[in-house]
Amino acid sequence: MRVMAVDYGDARTGVAVSDMSATMAGEAWVLRVNGQNALAAAIADEAVKREAGTIVVGYPKNMDGSAGPRAEKSEQLVRLLRENCGIEVVLWDERLTTASAHKILSDSGVYGKKRKSNIDAVAATLILEGYLQYSKGAGSREQGAESDEQR
Repeated sequence: MRVMAVDYGDARTGVAVSDMSATMAGEAWVLRVNGQNALAAAIADEAVKREAGTIVVGYPKNMDGSAGPRAEKSEQLVRLLRENCGIEVVLWDERLTTASAHKILSDSGVYGKKRKSNIDAVAATLILEGYLQYSKGAGSREQGAESDEQR
């Protein structure tokens, strides 16, 4: 089954999906959906359509490990997804993901409007790649997924 990663944002939400063997990242795109309920429904629809067995939602913790307002929004989205889609949903520590995505795009010569329209998809791909490495045993628990019991 595929794994789908989500980089949640108010205006744009990046989404990336793995190949069927959940070995590497494949397609990535941006959803422009207003409101958490509508976004959760759109993510669930995409997950079903792409046969995802797990949805990984980026968890933007502060650098000191605490959860700020953005992290709380991600927790709310996870609750909606868990209540409504019947697919495993996990939070994934995504500290510095957006900064890494900006560096990747800068190194590739992508600037301006093109960067703005792609940054969230790149960030979702980085979240997905980190989770896939972790799930194959290459990552540490501290860096990885957070279950409800850990929070």
